[in-house]
Amino acid sequence: MAKKLPLSFYRQDDVTSIARQLLGKVLVTSIDGERTAGIIVETEAYAGIRDRASHAWNNRRTQRTEVMYQPGGLAYVYLCYGLHYLFNVVTNVKEVPEAVLVRALEPLDGIAAMQQRYPHKNTVKMTAGPGSLCKALGIDATLNSEKLTGGNIWIEDAPPLPDNQILTGTRVGVQYAGADALLPYRFSIKDNTWVSKGKGL
Repeated sequence: MAKKLPLSFYRQDDVTSIARQLLGKVLVTSIDGERTAGIIVETEAYAGIRDRASHAWNNRRTQRTEVMYQPGGLAYVYLCYGLHYLFNVVTNVKEVPEAVLVRALEPLDGIAAMQQRYPHKNTVKMTAGPGSLCKALGIDATLNSEKLTGGNIWIEDAPPLPDNQILTGTRVGVQYAGADALLPYRFSIKDNTWVSKGKGL
């Protein structure tokens, strides 16, 4: 059985490096004893107080963002537009509110359970987007702040990908962030069909 990523992985001090390293790792949930898992194929880095696209830009602290200020290795799950839950990995050390959004997965285990949660004719869409993958894996607000080293959600290790398999681009839906919207903080696995269709700038 694959090893869970240790807390030391999440507490590295370069959020963009963590976002790249997460590609190829395996996100797992265990909901009511049902394992569902997928290979992480797309991520976005959010660089805390210095990043206008981040929820914690300019040291903003709210009830929602407080989890970002905790030591790395926690799940940050929030509701987007009142419709979709999005799953983020909290990184770095306490009081440095950085995070990585997991944007897409390639389904691996528990595909029948995923399809039950996400009854869509085109199953290629089932985990090819941040809201869709949360629906398929049963990720919701109950998993917010949960430790990624145990419990009902975790990430399993896998060999690192070579640089020539990784694409870099701009993030999706952050036009409000001005110049920071142009930062190359989105990472994906080249030619993977499960990467989302979201357009950066």
